[in-house]
Formats: sequence, structure tokens, C-alpha cells
Amino acid sequence: MKIALDAMGGDFSPQNPVAGAVQALRDFPDIELILVGDEEKIRAELCKHNTAGIESRLSFHHASQVVDMTDNGLDSVRRKKDSSISRAVDLVKDGQAAAVVSAGHTGALVAAATIKLRTLPGIDRAGLGVLIPAEGGVFLLIDGGANIDPSPKHIVGFAVMGSVYYQAVVGGNRARVGLLNIGTEPGKGTEFCLQCHELLQSAPIAFAGNVEGHGIFKKPVEVVVCDGFTGNIFLKTIEGLAKSMVGWIKDELKKSPIRMAGALLSKGAFDAVKARTSTDEYGGTPLLGVNGICIKAHGNSSVPALRNAIRAARTAIEQNINTRIVEAMQPLHEKVPARHPAEA
Repeated sequence: MKIALDAMGGDFSPQNPVAGAVQALRDFPDIELILVGDEEKIRAELCKHNTAGIESRLSFHHASQVVDMTDNGLDSVRRKKDSSISRAVDLVKDGQAAAVVSAGHTGALVAAATIKLRTLPGIDRAGLGVLIPAEGGVFLLIDGGANIDPSPKHIVGFAVMGSVYYQAVVGGNRARVGLLNIGTEPGKGTEFCLQCHELLQSAPIAFAGNVEGHGIFKKPVEVVVCDGFTGNIFLKTIEGLAKSMVGWIKDELKKSPIRMAGALLSKGAFDAVKARTSTDEYGGTPLLGVNGICIKAHGNSSVPALRNAIRAARTAIEQNINTRIVEAMQPLHEKVPARHPAEA
């Protein structure tokens, strides 16, 4: 299976994408990678690695432009047609690759994938599904920021896609779905939330009702749905809090020799928690609903994180995620009338 990797995307490119590619090729002998971007720079970085035995599964696709973090996502697709993000998505569109992986500009990747690949049959809006550690495993939050103002019907689509992805990638029985809200009672929330709740009750999913932010880490459900505005704020808040907590704990442990000794004795526990909460393990976030596999890695992704983002793309291809999503959406179309043009 061929995967297009945006080698110029992210804060540490092309170093980390290239190193992640080398690791992935060694770990997964059934994949081929197309490194997209400034070919001269990519080749120069690749020379720093031992590529013996994997050269035949490596190829290059030159792109002369890079989308900067200050660029507007949609505008960059129009103005920078030869960017590494756009060219990587083009490879999927043209059938030269089965998936695209990028740690670059999120807005540009979402725009390029949505415009060039279009959405799957029966899907109105694509959503970013983010795996988040919780008690006893992980849960999937969707949408993580692709759509800040979706309709209630789009939320139902997110719920179906999230359920399919969770079951295919994480496993287990039928995934329970919860609507992120300010209370667990059915009558809580805005008019938007009330409409979402009503539609989710009749959707072909295991809807468990509303869930609150402070309770979802106990994993009452496997999939949490919300609009992209709420989801993105939630993700950035918990990420910032986690980083601050680490700093606070370190400061407190350094205040006395006894505390430092205790920290040394607890190093194993600290390391275990760090590994459990590390985004490196999950690698990338799938943009579910587009007609092609699209994995968004964090902008500051480490080498292991990019290796795992490529692994996530490989798994999505293996599990026929898009075919499963289309099949899972079919019962919904039989129940729900066609969308109004204003909801497109």
C-alpha cells in the first residue's frame, strides 16, 4: 500500500517526517512511502539515515511550496497549488497513493482534502476524530476542529463515523456515543444540543445520551461528539492543562530533598503515566468522511509520532474505513430526509 507523506509539514520538517518515514518503512514491510516536498532537501535529510533494504519502497514527488502556519487554510489551497500538502492530497485523488499523512497546517489539509477528494457518498461534512486517553483505554472525540458551525445532522454523521472508526481501529463491542454537553439530563444545553440529542436518539448508533466534560475521562462512552469549535477548545484546554500540571509537579518535587527522593522512587509510575498520556502513541488524527484516507499529525510531532501517524494510515487502509462508513450511513439515509441546501 502506498502512502503520501508531506515531508515539509510540521515544526521540525523535513527532519522528523523523514526519520519517521524510515522507521515506518522498517516496521511495516507492506507499505510504500512517497515523500512529498522539496526533493533536494528531502534527499539531503535522507542521507543521514541508513536506508539499506528500504530504498525500493521510497519515492519522491517534488513540490516547490510550503504552507506556512500564518497562511489561511482555504486561501493557501488556491494560491499555493504546488505546496507539499496540496500535492500529497493530489496523489490520493489521482489514485497514486491510498492515504496522505501530514503534520502541516490543519486548515490547509482539511480544505485540500475536502475540495480535492470530496466527501464520501452520504457524508455532508468531514470531521477530525481524536483519540484521547481515559480510564481503561481511550475514547474518540469528533469533531476536533474541522467544522466550527455544523448542523445537527452533521453531528449525527460524526457519531456514525466515529463509531465505525473506533470499532475498526480500537476494537471492542459496539461503541457507545455521548453528546458533549453541560449536563447529562436530556433537556440540558442550547437549542443546537437539544436538536442533536433528538436526532442522535434515532440514529443507527449506540447513543448513551449527554456526557459532561469532567466525566468523560472515566470513559462512560467510547465516542464523544460535538461541534468543531467546542471540540477544538476542549482539546487545547486539556493539552495546556496537562503541560502545566507537569510543570507544577516538577516545581513542587524540587522544593525539598525528601520530595526529590520520593520522586526518584516513583519514577516508574511517572514514566508510565507519561507514556499513557503521550500523543506520540496515537500519532495522527483521521479526517473522517473524505473520499480518501487522510491523517493529520500534530505540528510538533516527534519522530515516533510521525511513525505512528503512518501506522494509523496503514490501519485505516487495512480496515477499509471508508467502505465501512458508507455502509454504516446507509440506514440513516433511509430514515432522515434529504438535507436542505442551506445545511450543505
